[in-house]
Amino acid sequence: MRGLRVVAAVLVLGMSAPCLGQSYHDLVDASEGFNGVALVGTGKHVSFVKGIGWADAGNGVPMLANTRFETGSVSKWIASIVILRLVDQGKLDIDAPITRYLPDYRADTGARLTLRRLMSHSSGLPNQLQEARKDVQSRGVELEQMEAVRRYASGDLAFEPGTAWDYSHSNWVLAKAIVERVTDKPYAALVDQLLVRPLRLKDSGVYRGDSGAVTGIAQGYAGLDPRPVRKPNPVPDFMAMAGGYYTSAPDLMTLMNAVLDGKLLSPASRKALMTTLMPDQHYALGGRVRIEKIGSTEREAAWEDGSNGGFRMLARRVLADGHTVIVFTNASFDYQKLGDLGTKLLDASYAGENGSSDLGD
Repeated sequence: MRGLRVVAAVLVLGMSAPCLGQSYHDLVDASEGFNGVALVGTGKHVSFVKGIGWADAGNGVPMLANTRFETGSVSKWIASIVILRLVDQGKLDIDAPITRYLPDYRADTGARLTLRRLMSHSSGLPNQLQEARKDVQSRGVELEQMEAVRRYASGDLAFEPGTAWDYSHSNWVLAKAIVERVTDKPYAALVDQLLVRPLRLKDSGVYRGDSGAVTGIAQGYAGLDPRPVRKPNPVPDFMAMAGGYYTSAPDLMTLMNAVLDGKLLSPASRKALMTTLMPDQHYALGGRVRIEKIGSTEREAAWEDGSNGGFRMLARRVLADGHTVIVFTNASFDYQKLGDLGTKLLDASYAGENGSSDLGD
């Protein structure tokens, strides 16, 4: 399959197509088994974007730079941005007891839970969805949102909110119920209203069920050799905040730029989004913020990772100067290789800035 590849550079963010630097090509090409899209840029400028392999191997659809992908748990970061936009509009307070918004939720725990704790996985709400998702037959079954809350997000707290950390999808089932109750709109419509349309995103939105039905999206695979084997993992609508967002690499860069360097959020909401509440986990709201050695220097970066079915992805953006790497894959690419590729590409972006590599403009 590696011999059958398509390289595509697209016009993004209103800028001319970048000159693709050979070093970026080499790094991606050297990552054995890679099938997906890699993007490197700084701020609004895309230095490199490349699609390799197949978006839909069964039908011979090549991978393009603007191919759409599931984002997995990066959906949680997207959901946090939507919630904070509602905070900026005065419709939500992330430190208010959730019973202010869901008076029919159980009072004993609801009075102790807040959106900030739900979004930072420090609520103590047990992950009742984890066991349920092990049943393959029930994964794509739809439930009305409050019924999903009753089944999967109403358990006794495992610890006092704010005292510990536990990665629980149930947090996002409850957060979605709050957002939809307050706005009287479906979450997918809010994503469109608050993110997609204002930022003119071309390849982003919320799906339900098997993402393979979305136009222009890559199919997820367990592997491609010796033959492609699909690996879908349907996401019901009640889990949309936890894992139902899809996008392309150029769209995600546009969003990161608007959120982290632009005016999509107020300064207070942007600070809340990127302030780690659980330092041992580097976890802020819906995503991580890490200080790592990047380009031989310690730098603070937004650190987003996601997976679902055959999809794996990462996004890294250095907060001080906007150096960005986004990598999407759709054929169960090895996590370690994915992380290594992201690190190498981000390091290379600084090497090119310093003139020590032939990376192109």
